[in-house]
Amino acid sequence: MRIKEFGVEIWMNDYENTCRYNLAETCVESLTVEQLLDMSGKRDSILEELLPMKLTYGAIEGSDRLRDNITEVYQQQQRENILITHGAIGANALVHETLVAPGDRVISVLPTYQQHYSIPESYGADVQVIKLREENQFLPDLSELKKLATENTRLIVVNNPNNPTGALMDEAFLKQVVDIARSCDAYLLCDEVYRGTDEDGDGFTASVADMYEKGISTSSMSKSFSLAGLRLGWIAGPLEVIQAVCIHRDYNTISVGMLDDHFASIALECRDAILERSRRICKANRATLDAWVAKEPLISYIKPKSGTIALLKYDFDMSSREFCVRLLESKGVMFTPGSVLEMEGYVRIGYANSPHVLEEGLAKVSEFLAELKI
Repeated sequence: MRIKEFGVEIWMNDYENTCRYNLAETCVESLTVEQLLDMSGKRDSILEELLPMKLTYGAIEGSDRLRDNITEVYQQQQRENILITHGAIGANALVHETLVAPGDRVISVLPTYQQHYSIPESYGADVQVIKLREENQFLPDLSELKKLATENTRLIVVNNPNNPTGALMDEAFLKQVVDIARSCDAYLLCDEVYRGTDEDGDGFTASVADMYEKGISTSSMSKSFSLAGLRLGWIAGPLEVIQAVCIHRDYNTISVGMLDDHFASIALECRDAILERSRRICKANRATLDAWVAKEPLISYIKPKSGTIALLKYDFDMSSREFCVRLLESKGVMFTPGSVLEMEGYVRIGYANSPHVLEEGLAKVSEFLAELKI
């Protein structure tokens, strides 16, 4: 199998540990162990829970406690519909590996996380891409999706909230996507790793797994739950899909770490506090970003409605990679170039880090823009 280089991950690996202001980070400001224990009320009792644990492989498909806790963020999922994975990246890879064969039609949006078109392409699938456009608020064109959804379509893949645009398909819009998938009997995979950070309501858009009999949702503890260090994700979907995925999973996972499973359970049991913090950070930082964009004549964007990221469009003649490298070298600020997202002319910002990092970083970007010879 030959596969394209993973543009975003290569960029992050090269620069994220050396920048001063990481405005490429896509997680809500990460929690410390101390913060998690305080929020969960476990500070004084955690050792009593951990010290007796024998560090075996643990529950292969994820502990009953963890899977039961995950069902609480859905409307119709039961324990048997949940499978634990190594992050959402592992969940997505397993779904593609299980469902996609050479010649199958796979429809994906662009931009999105590169897994969703590069992996099926590497398997020899007929990958059709729907380009998300500003004039549609970076939402998929449903007439284009309907046209592409032929009878040999095996899988339709969306990402909601979208990475990197922050666009959000509400429940009414998702119902139309479901209707199209159902019309050609395709599976519908929705990468929902940023779910829980919506600007409006309780932060939770409807999940595809709850809306469609062939709907599959993937998510993790990384983004909205601020616990990327656990490297823990999951698949929620039909029992027959979970059972088929398990066959593939046996070859590359066995189980996630027992400590990861345990701490994820603790976090999910105090999810209201964690998600309230996440939404508070996102809301305040979106306002900061919005005010900054409004005063920068060279920058524009479609304001994100959810998630932790946005695409910034710049109005000067420079490749996005050169823009990002020069900004890093001169000001220590890290963006993600649109070129690694196949969206040249844009840069991606992650705005859900600590407020002072965002504010100071954006001030440095303003300095950089003012110094450009346009």
